[in-house]
Amino acid sequence: GLPVRLVEGEEANRKITVPEDLRGGAAEKKPGGMRIGHGYDVHRFAEGRPLMLGGESVPHPQGLWGHSDADVVLHAVADALLGAAALGDIGRHFPDSDPQWKDADSKKLLAAVGRLVRGEGFEAQNLAATIVCQAPKLVPYIPEMRRHIAEAVDIPAAAVSVKATTEEGLGFTGACLGIAAHAL
Repeated sequence: GLPVRLVEGEEANRKITVPEDLRGGAAEKKPGGMRIGHGYDVHRFAEGRPLMLGGESVPHPQGLWGHSDADVVLHAVADALLGAAALGDIGRHFPDSDPQWKDADSKKLLAAVGRLVRGEGFEAQNLAATIVCQAPKLVPYIPEMRRHIAEAVDIPAAAVSVKATTEEGLGFTGACLGIAAHAL
């Protein structure tokens, strides 16, 4: 019973009624809508290097060996984001054969990955990382790790989960030979 009126619209505000209405634009890049990426990284311990985990310097007698700062947490998160967007892996974008990435700050690498992923029309909704190591104990450092990840990817810290676990003395992490991290 109300009068009909026309309102000027814009192309980005299209009505979606049938599947054909989804063709073109960001919808073409994101078939099926939501995507999930998995990232994994591992580095062995090394003398004379700081231990960087989740963007945080963690006191420990050894750091991790790698071309950059060897932050397994941020590398796993970067690979998860790149994987979700089908953009390869961190090694493709920041190869260890390139001297410009020698001792690079992984927070800067992760921020670059975040920009790349957003530039392709994707947006992280939440991130989860699990650090696998026998030592050091990481609970006191997790809030700052969450903050570093959130800032680098430009999402709220409440959308970032970081957990740590041991392997009860099993495997290379249990033998304190290195640290691994998984991320989704």
